[in-house]
Amino acid sequence: MFEKGSPGRCGLDLPEPGPLPLDPKLLRADLEGFPEMSEPEVLRHYLRLSQLNYSAAADFYPLGSCTMKYNPVVNDKVAGLEGFVASHPYAPVELVQGNLRLMRELEEWLVEISGLSSVSLQPAAGAQGELAGIKIMRAWHEEQGKPRSKVLIPASAHGTNPASAALCGYDSVVVPVGDDGLVSVDAVRELLDDEVAGLMITNPNTLGLFEPAMGEITAAVHEFGGLVYMDGANMNALMGVARPGDMGADILHVNLHKTFSTPHGGGGPGAGPLAVTEQLEKYLPSPRMVEKDGKLDWDYDRPDSIGPVRSFYGNFGILVRAWAYMKACGGDGLTEVTRMAVLAANYLKARLEQEYHLPCDGPCMHEVVFTDKKLEGGVKTLDLAKRLLDYGFHAPTIYFPLVVEGAIMIEPTESEPLETLDEFADAMLAIAREAREDPGKVKNAPFNTPVARLDETRAARHPRLVWTAEESA
Repeated sequence: MFEKGSPGRCGLDLPEPGPLPLDPKLLRADLEGFPEMSEPEVLRHYLRLSQLNYSAAADFYPLGSCTMKYNPVVNDKVAGLEGFVASHPYAPVELVQGNLRLMRELEEWLVEISGLSSVSLQPAAGAQGELAGIKIMRAWHEEQGKPRSKVLIPASAHGTNPASAALCGYDSVVVPVGDDGLVSVDAVRELLDDEVAGLMITNPNTLGLFEPAMGEITAAVHEFGGLVYMDGANMNALMGVARPGDMGADILHVNLHKTFSTPHGGGGPGAGPLAVTEQLEKYLPSPRMVEKDGKLDWDYDRPDSIGPVRSFYGNFGILVRAWAYMKACGGDGLTEVTRMAVLAANYLKARLEQEYHLPCDGPCMHEVVFTDKKLEGGVKTLDLAKRLLDYGFHAPTIYFPLVVEGAIMIEPTESEPLETLDEFADAMLAIAREAREDPGKVKNAPFNTPVARLDETRAARHPRLVWTAEESA
């Protein structure tokens, strides 16, 4: 908008403000280069920008491992109710019993879904929940008299796992996955000794596969005195069907902003509640919510706690959205969410597996991972992602998980109708044909976007984050 407008143009006539109660030295006489535009110009500028954006509200957004599903707008409406928005986080508990009751109900829902004993809503993101979980693992081992020195992490785990282990003073030891993409109990046993503090495992893993040996694996870790942290970022594949606590997990984080409303990605506020077994409850972040004589309050006297990890008891607005989503779905509805998410991913798998290479065969969970091995004409995963834009679809997650070369990770979610899934599958199949018959069309895509293919390496190494009139001249 700095390139538009004209000096003296104005969108709104305001009366002269008169003398201001400020020292004139603090007032700016002019704002050099500030755009001067009419009201319609401003409206059109921002409307045009909004239409350039891809979002789950406007288009199918099949990012794997990110759960970019449609989220009911009514949840935003609920989170915006005055009683929630106007509440001060540190208001006396007598004045905010309704807010606390909502949080308590959300904790109870997550206890039931996880199969664990206690939940803290405080972590503000999945990675923070993960970090808090490993801090609890360390606190527990320290109380046993020895913190131990390393954590086992399968190659198919989320990438933040080694970072969390390192921040807690642990070395990461990679557990190899088999050709089937799964972790075997033998692979874990080979690495277990009395220096292993625990295992960080993602289930379903980042290949979209359920770990069938989970029970045996957790038993083996416990046998050596270790704890099992499960990355619950993919809980939308398990809700109401299988519970991490029943599999032997001791610690679990859940991404409310992915599974229970509010899309992942974009850096917005999130929530990564932490669930633990009964023996680990005393280490949860402080303060903890307690109930006495029907009144909810905060307990700050938590000598064994790892301490607070987030101000204001967590991101309350996200908690409200998740609570509203659970209330609307109910227990049976959440189970249906899981079943539909798994069904949709397996439907796309069945439609595309003749044209796209599957690194690991067998039923998938909520997401399916292909590779570019079958694409002809030298077409790669990145080319496919760019060409999909011409067909009106945001690209899937590409080149992740790292254990798969040329990975194409598709997560359709539970919220897309069959017609949309078919349209996307048709586009994928059309691109595979183009790769065979006219690969240049795919390699040079996109053609229908505001800008053509960008030099992403140059953009990353020489970012231009501030517009200046001199550079644009």
